[in-house]
Amino acid sequence: MSAGTVDLQIGGMTCASCAARVEKRLNRLDGVTASVNYATEKARVTYGEGVETAQLIAAVEAAGYTARLPEPTRAPSGRDDDGDGERLDPARALRDKLTVSALLSVPVIVLAMVPALQFDYWQWLSLTLAAPVVVWGGAAFHRAAWVNLRHGAATMDTLVSMGTLAALGWSLYALFLGTAGMPGMEHPFELTISRGGGDGNIYLEVAAGVTTFILAGRYFEARSKRRAGAALRALLELGAKEVSVRRGDREERIAADQLAVGDLFVVRPGEKIATDGVVVEGASAVDVSMITGESVPVEVGTGDNVVGATVNAHGRLVVRATRVGADTQLAQLAKLVEDAQSGKAEVQRLADRVSGIFVPIVIALAAGTLGFWLGTGSGAAGAFTAAVAVLIIACPCALGLATPTALLVGTGRGAQLGIIIKGPQVLESTRKVDTVVLDKTGTVTTGTMTLLDVVPADGENADEVLRTAGALENASEHPIARAVADGAASRLGALPKADDFRNVEGLGVQGMVDGRAVLVGRPRLLEEWSQKLPSSLVVAMERAEAQGRTAVVVSWDGAARGVLVVADAIKATSPAAVERLRGLGLTPILLTGDNEATAASVAREVGIGAVVAEVLPADKVDVVKRLQAQGKVVAMVGDGVNDAAALAQADLGLAMGTGTDVAIEASDLTLVRGDLHAAADAIRLSRRTLATIKGNLVWAFAYNVAALPLAAAGLLNPMLAGAAMAFSSVFVVTNSLRLRRFTAAR
Repeated sequence: MSAGTVDLQIGGMTCASCAARVEKRLNRLDGVTASVNYATEKARVTYGEGVETAQLIAAVEAAGYTARLPEPTRAPSGRDDDGDGERLDPARALRDKLTVSALLSVPVIVLAMVPALQFDYWQWLSLTLAAPVVVWGGAAFHRAAWVNLRHGAATMDTLVSMGTLAALGWSLYALFLGTAGMPGMEHPFELTISRGGGDGNIYLEVAAGVTTFILAGRYFEARSKRRAGAALRALLELGAKEVSVRRGDREERIAADQLAVGDLFVVRPGEKIATDGVVVEGASAVDVSMITGESVPVEVGTGDNVVGATVNAHGRLVVRATRVGADTQLAQLAKLVEDAQSGKAEVQRLADRVSGIFVPIVIALAAGTLGFWLGTGSGAAGAFTAAVAVLIIACPCALGLATPTALLVGTGRGAQLGIIIKGPQVLESTRKVDTVVLDKTGTVTTGTMTLLDVVPADGENADEVLRTAGALENASEHPIARAVADGAASRLGALPKADDFRNVEGLGVQGMVDGRAVLVGRPRLLEEWSQKLPSSLVVAMERAEAQGRTAVVVSWDGAARGVLVVADAIKATSPAAVERLRGLGLTPILLTGDNEATAASVAREVGIGAVVAEVLPADKVDVVKRLQAQGKVVAMVGDGVNDAAALAQADLGLAMGTGTDVAIEASDLTLVRGDLHAAADAIRLSRRTLATIKGNLVWAFAYNVAALPLAAAGLLNPMLAGAAMAFSSVFVVTNSLRLRRFTAAR
């Protein structure tokens, strides 16, 4: 098999130590580099020549887990058609087991904690209720511990299994061979070590309570992981399910996934566009908010591109499919999100290493605690209590969940807001960035020429100047001509038809409009016809050119009638977005190939102080390198092919999703909206996600560091230790889910 990358779905993992073990086993194979994510239950494996998928699966199975190639994503139908409901929703089986275990455990715990309720032979009722909880409710822990033991390994399941079985075993010994089975036995509830023999004490409430608390923690983990991935599933569900395809003179209704490139399909008002394509008939407004976040519908007509999953607001469209299936923009966005969720940040690798060595240390610490308290004469019961508490409190499940859950939620929320975070390493970069380089064209500006001003000569009417020029320019495809014609049409409506149109290369256009001989172009075009500009128009032209804009002269019947000012218009949102970037501690720099005057004008208008102008496309990457050499940590925002190298060179590359595929591929973050506000939102979200990860890790580390000495000192009842451990995991997941409330600021 040739070299490549494959994602494997890993089964049987119950904690972060399991993930570390699978990862270690895969990385032992020659030419294999693997990263296993506990939260997504996936292994991203890069392999070299000669490595077969079967070898990878065999390695995972040798570690005691299952592996398979993931099935293609399918739309959830809301029912379990294949009877495999547990696989589709693992939280369901956990919920059922938790419910039964809780119902059985509550009476056991209450009887143990309230001596006044301890009637004759209450201890035997407790055994009857607690045994099924430990054996059946905790079966998954015991099974995993046994599998790991056979492979010479230990995980958090080992700790749970040892602790609960030890508590049950001791209770059985005390009941059948000790004095705990006698009528009238009382069991005081204590949190400290008690000296004396242990054959009169039972720990059934510990065995049942810990099993139930940990089951609760696992259930909430499973449910929260499912919620965390909901954004990705929702993204995949956005697409249309059916589509009307043209077959000759008739229309045929088919499933959207049966569309092929080149098919013509009809989109009626209110319907979703089935796939990416180009409009061949009709005109309409399309609601693109679900893809770009833009609230205002976009007008489309013949020749315009449309994106699958957007909604046709009004009008009937006929679209030719250009991309289907995995090639569509929606599918590519979903793939980028999934790839990001499968990776690991540096902070997570540290947590994995800690989890991998933590369990053997804890087992040794529990054995040492047992030996210490036995050696000091504290009695078997007290020593046993402390040792079991150490086993239970130590489970670092929160450590394993700290990073992946925050990453799942953060990247999922980003996808909903049109911010695609390509990998967890991106989060580290956003924290350090202090300089943001903004490409001008298409990023700060619209990237298209726009009519900005009409300056009529003395005694002339501005609307008449624009109407006449627009009529003539409407016959040309030049960007400046299109700006004039579009500006005239939008302001004045329908334009008259031009006759005898002729393009004068490099100078402008000439023709007849309403019976008048009209010239529109550079001043040199008028000079060739011996026409001079009045001083007022000369001043207007000089002022426009000083601002880096393009001035076009309009003349008819042998006299100059006005000047039209055209430029690449600044996006309305750019000034506020630049201010927000400053507020994030970033120094903005404008980068452009335009002349100094144009660049300075744009920079002034949006509030940027530093400008690098007249840069050739190939030199953009050198600008980024020069800033990095000065000690700056650079973010680059761009959208064109000529920005790709600079985006890749920058410490953080942000590509506008309205730009080219090559720019998007070279970036770290893709901004689906063609709006600089999205850049500020992306950096804010990335920093918020990283802060959540670090907060989770601080909690998880601090929790274990603080709780282990208390348990070893005998100051924690094992049942409370189990509850605290489960709470720690739930806290971390809940803290991560707060990222779902992140909103794009305006």
